[in-house]
Amino acid sequence: MKALGVIDPALPADRRPDRVWYAAYGSNTDLDRLAFYLRGGRPPGAARACPGCRDPRMPSRSVPVELSGVLYFATESPVWGGGRAFYDPRADGRVLARAHLLSAGQFSDIAAQEMYRAAGVDLDLGAVLTDGRAVLGEGHHETLVCAGQIDGVPLLTFTAPWGVRDVRWVAPSAAYLRLLAVGLLAAGAWDTEAVAEYLAACPGAAGHWSEQAVRELLGRET
Repeated sequence: MKALGVIDPALPADRRPDRVWYAAYGSNTDLDRLAFYLRGGRPPGAARACPGCRDPRMPSRSVPVELSGVLYFATESPVWGGGRAFYDPRADGRVLARAHLLSAGQFSDIAAQEMYRAAGVDLDLGAVLTDGRAVLGEGHHETLVCAGQIDGVPLLTFTAPWGVRDVRWVAPSAAYLRLLAVGLLAAGAWDTEAVAEYLAACPGAAGHWSEQAVRELLGRET
């Protein structure tokens, strides 16, 4: 098994970093899916094409990480037809994720695409690196979160401005849940049993997806 990336929870001193770790906890745990955000193109099953990043290079490194907080499924995805993954860093729990080492510009462009904004403008990361959180708007992924740092490089992600208890949970679709499971397995730190147990317990999935059902999505019934 691959070792987890070691997260220092302290906020970084550098407020204008050249590189950041992007902590992907949803579909971008899968590198093939992330590639569309970096290189552009229309992902399978998507209703729209991704414009891609100014710098289309893939991450120089990807490491498995466990974040403090809770992953939950809510709202309705126009692509997948079920709940989308969101991250609540203020809730008690742990979130399995995959941290991708990118340039700050790449992170800005990926965030812009998730926020349905025009890519090509660097985000001002000063607020999130100072306070650990910055709300840029009311949209689904317009809240930036800094979960600390790995090897002195900021660990950033984005989520909704609300928390896990503030919205109605919605069960994820089979295709979406499978993509998350595939991405987490590829990270190399967790086996099928651990990934299935984790996803089946996430709010929104719990009560709709059993561990056995998640394993079956991966073609592994035992």
